[in-house]
Amino acid sequence: MNILLLSRYGRLGASSRLRFYQYLPFLKLRGIEVTVAPLFGDDYVKGLYSGKVPIVSVLRSYITRLRVMLRVKRFDVVWLEKEMLPWLPGWLEFGLFPGGISLVVDYDDAVFHRYDQHQFSWVRALLGGKIDTVMRQADLVIVGNDYLGDRARQAGARQVEFLPTVVDVTRYAVVASALGGPVIIGWIGSPSTAKNLHLVAPVLQEIANSRGARVVAVGANTDQLYGLPIEVRPWSEQSEVSDIQQFDIGIMPLSDKPFERGKCGYKLIQYMACGKPVVASPVGANRVIIRKGVDGFLPGDLSQWGEVLRDLCDDPSLRKRLGTAGRKSVETQYSLQVTAPRLEELLRLVKTI
Repeated sequence: MNILLLSRYGRLGASSRLRFYQYLPFLKLRGIEVTVAPLFGDDYVKGLYSGKVPIVSVLRSYITRLRVMLRVKRFDVVWLEKEMLPWLPGWLEFGLFPGGISLVVDYDDAVFHRYDQHQFSWVRALLGGKIDTVMRQADLVIVGNDYLGDRARQAGARQVEFLPTVVDVTRYAVVASALGGPVIIGWIGSPSTAKNLHLVAPVLQEIANSRGARVVAVGANTDQLYGLPIEVRPWSEQSEVSDIQQFDIGIMPLSDKPFERGKCGYKLIQYMACGKPVVASPVGANRVIIRKGVDGFLPGDLSQWGEVLRDLCDDPSLRKRLGTAGRKSVETQYSLQVTAPRLEELLRLVKTI
């Protein structure tokens, strides 16, 4: 079985790395050959985070993608991340896509809201229904949460399957926190999501003052968090697990807006895989991943955020109990070891459609 993977990014892009690349070794062992053709390379991702993306690089990427699309007939299945050509109409994409090739499309965020909720009316008119078109054309739509699945079904997708964004548990070991030091409240993410830390800034300041806690943000830019009591660390794939292992509590504040409801809660799964208790806003997939009082908490306002963080700072046994439960949840529901066989099954089934 030969698959063409049209990912959005190279390995540096989190969505591509987690929804696609981490499965490739397993699929290869199972006799599935995957040819990888990302739209944007790692240089683009670096530029995206720094705010410096050369337009020439983008144009070159689109030309390369168009050339790749001319070769899709050589493959049994096209495995697509979100869309083929961002910011171009769906009719153009599928005008270039030959018939007779099975198409699997994967979504891990609400990319459709970039179009249907755009500030400019002409973008909404031209592209507001684009992702719905892609979903309808696909033989299979794979989604990372219920919000995305509901949209796919409303769009008229033929088959919709849920597959969470997961971790390889062999990479994530539970390491006991150091005794006697300050409690570390940790967050991991990217510059594009670090703004959410401002939602709980007053609480973090109060906890740092009253409990002597340290707050660490991995993957944010320092200037985004200016004035907050937060230690910023650079993210890398090699160090992300060891950074999380140093946390005592993992947090995920999130605003309750349409795009955020499409988030898949991956950082929660990372924290839980390391045996850390989690605290997150009750938005989207967070409400599914966290079992309140079992492996974490879902505070609805700043007062509740302060209450649960103080309780966790003051009670090491509570942190351990919740962290142990979270690790078990990851092992049984949110691990590569569980989802990889399911993905193989879906890809083989779509080939027969």
